[in-house]
Amino acid sequence: MATMESLISMVNRIQRACTLLGDYGGDNVNALPTLWESLPSVAVVGGQSSGKSSVLESIVGRDFLPRGSGIVTRRPLVLQLHKTESGLEEYAEFLHLPKRKFTDFAKVRNEIQDETDKITGKSKQISPVPIHLSIYSPNVVNLTLIDLPGLTKVAVEGQPESIVQDIENMVRSYVEKPNTIILAITPANQDIATSDAIKLAREVDPTGEKTFGVLTKLDLMDKGTNALDVLEGRSYRLQHPWVGVVNRSQADINRSIDMIAARRKEREYFTTSPDYGHLASKMGSEYLAKLLSKHLESVIRARIPGIMSLINRSIDELEEEMYHLGRPVAIDAGAQLYTILELCRAFGRVFSEHLEGGRPGGDQIYGVFDNQLPAALKKLPFDRYLSMQNVRKVVSEADGYQPHLIAPEQGYRRLIDGALNYFRGPAEASVDAVHIILKGLVRKSVAETQELRRFPTLQAEILAAANEALERFREDSRKTTLRLVEMESSYLTVDFFRKLPQEVDKGGNPAASTADRYVEGHFRRIASNVYSYVGMISEGLRNSIPKAVVHCQVREAKRSLLDHLYVQLGKREAKRLAQLLDEDQALTERRQQCGKRLELYKSARDEIDSVSWA
Repeated sequence: MATMESLISMVNRIQRACTLLGDYGGDNVNALPTLWESLPSVAVVGGQSSGKSSVLESIVGRDFLPRGSGIVTRRPLVLQLHKTESGLEEYAEFLHLPKRKFTDFAKVRNEIQDETDKITGKSKQISPVPIHLSIYSPNVVNLTLIDLPGLTKVAVEGQPESIVQDIENMVRSYVEKPNTIILAITPANQDIATSDAIKLAREVDPTGEKTFGVLTKLDLMDKGTNALDVLEGRSYRLQHPWVGVVNRSQADINRSIDMIAARRKEREYFTTSPDYGHLASKMGSEYLAKLLSKHLESVIRARIPGIMSLINRSIDELEEEMYHLGRPVAIDAGAQLYTILELCRAFGRVFSEHLEGGRPGGDQIYGVFDNQLPAALKKLPFDRYLSMQNVRKVVSEADGYQPHLIAPEQGYRRLIDGALNYFRGPAEASVDAVHIILKGLVRKSVAETQELRRFPTLQAEILAAANEALERFREDSRKTTLRLVEMESSYLTVDFFRKLPQEVDKGGNPAASTADRYVEGHFRRIASNVYSYVGMISEGLRNSIPKAVVHCQVREAKRSLLDHLYVQLGKREAKRLAQLLDEDQALTERRQQCGKRLELYKSARDEIDSVSWA
């Protein structure tokens, strides 16, 4: 079975790692539960001058906390005690001064004071921003203690009127967490009914399940009085036994009596006391530290399933995020080129899905051919162009000085040529409409390619290369569709002309037809014939223009959109390739943070597994 020390030491390491990564919710009441909040710790609560600092120093066995009158603790101090092997040197480390070891604990006190003044100034203001301190010593037990500003009832000079409520709110923000153990400090020479710490603990923990009561200053009680009613649970009962401690007096502090001597003096006091001698084995700061450590072990064991569940869920979320953030960028040119090509192919897959289905967009191209092109063809002004006035004018001008004999062939040709020119507009409009759709799909595909989001420079490069290719495809498509129109003008369907004499002679009287040649009915027949021919051509172009556009634009976009970029990439130097993979710095930092958190959570899972099932 795992030892008590290994369990709590493991929790301490995880808490410290969480803190280093900023993975704790102490300053954000709306934060989701974190691993930090799931791990138990001990919050030290008491009124000002109740002896909180002395109790902490007794547990640590070192004189390291600032002292003075009034409010001395003005920022929360998260104190992690790490038990080391016997004979090793004691030292302290601050989170804000990584890798700097303090072996002189007087300098630890000065650093706490200086770091407090950085946030609050030299005033008596308070701040909820914690100071994190770790102490490594063979003379401590593994514990996480949080020293909080002392509760007070009135504001003194230099403090705002709200200071009383501000301190209480800060203390509550720690002790109300379900995993926080409350260490309620009360002076023995004060009526327990007036204890600020007990009052707050009763409100937060009415059953007393997570409250430990500590009586300080037992040696300062009036002669003939004692605190047995409290210590034996008759005056105010808690689920856990009260512990009495005797701290160093101010005279001891002035004489620089060390903690070893102070602990020995405390043991002698309880052993020789006629009032407390029968409780001596369960009194004193050393016993208090062991009691808290043992209780922490039981709490940790009870919380292991919940902690493991949170850790596993966090690992899943972090791995998912790491997948979306992608692998770190390669260093050598070959790997960088491979990465760029993979990213281009990822973009190509998304773009193809837009064209072929699976993602929206390709249907817009079908809409151009099925709706816009037919509508544009129907709106062509053939009625106006083939009006009697225009037909008479075109036919007459085509005859010149010599009237046509049977059918006005030149007039027909000119009328058809003029009519076919109208098809250029819908042909070019179809090309442009598909071009705009393809450009939009390129932009969407770049934005939707998850792997590309890391690299804004490469995004811009792909977008520019794709748009340049689309411009080439549009030009080819425009030439091809206009060539289809020109082909219709270059060669008129022979069968159409063969039918014209039959239509002229349909009445069986050629002479009558000749006589009728320049009247309105004659020109109406010409207009009708041209309109029929143009209608036939319109039906053909309605089918051939989409074929040309798809062949020249859509198909080419699918298979060779980035071919020119690939050629250019092969010629680029390593420095220019690296520029394309110039990842957003915030994203790089986020990946590093996620990686560290993932390593922490996996390490925590492995440690808890090994400790809980050892």
